[in-house]
Amino acid sequence: MMLLAAVIWGSAFVAQRLSAQDIGPFYYTGLRFLLGAGVVLAFCLLIPSQRKALRTIPTDVALLRAGGVLGLVTAIAISAQQIGLQYTKVANAGFITSLYVIIVPMMGLFARHKTATGTWVGAILAVVGMYFLSVDEHFTILLGDWYQLVCAIVISVQVLLVGRYAREHDPLSLSLVQFVATGLISMVVAAFSEPMGLASVRAALPAILYGGGLSVGIAYTIQVVAQKRASPAHAAVIFSMEGLFAAIAGWLVLGETLSLRAILGCALMLAGLLVCQLLPGRERDAHVPAAGNNGVAADA
Repeated sequence: MMLLAAVIWGSAFVAQRLSAQDIGPFYYTGLRFLLGAGVVLAFCLLIPSQRKALRTIPTDVALLRAGGVLGLVTAIAISAQQIGLQYTKVANAGFITSLYVIIVPMMGLFARHKTATGTWVGAILAVVGMYFLSVDEHFTILLGDWYQLVCAIVISVQVLLVGRYAREHDPLSLSLVQFVATGLISMVVAAFSEPMGLASVRAALPAILYGGGLSVGIAYTIQVVAQKRASPAHAAVIFSMEGLFAAIAGWLVLGETLSLRAILGCALMLAGLLVCQLLPGRERDAHVPAAGNNGVAADA
């Protein structure tokens, strides 16, 4: 399930890039997350137990608070990602966003979680890789790469929060509230900063359907459901593969090519992502936080 989510998220970078030609970033984010909420709602209505859970949402203050916080954080992260895609390549966006797999355990230091040697080795490899990927021989960095780095940092916060809230609430109900909150927040920002009309929606409809129905409705729900049962470290390393799938999708659909320098950077970043999760091994797994108070889990 998590690998499927990584494939969908990686390929969704192409849809996000294509949508930028026809629709504003906040308008697109708002529409795709509201559509994703509709997908989750339809799924819940088909399951008797979930229909009962839906009726409790309006009165569950803790759930509404958790979903609202996740919605705000997600809106910030995805909007930064969407804006940045206008100024960088899909491969850059996918790999830089995947840095959350390293940022998450580093943030765990503030919660007094022990960080294994492998995590620091992986972090060094990833930073060097990002340098080769994003900084050219003239020592310039694409503007969009900075937005993707902001996205990676904020997504790391979302990762921590999902890992905690997914064990405290019904996953589908939490997903529904999160998506509605993200969509509404983005639409409000769009109303004050972007042109909004049916013409742009029609032009970007395929990207909206893919980004909303699959990337949000299916993949983000998989994230919440899977993290209820998966160890945070395993979830993080699988979800981080979205960077690889983004590069493949950018090459297949958009015809994007990478220089040897950039390919080396991607390889180093991928190595760093794997090393920081696989090398710690037993030591890492021994420090997975307890359910209900967990600090790490795994985005997009």
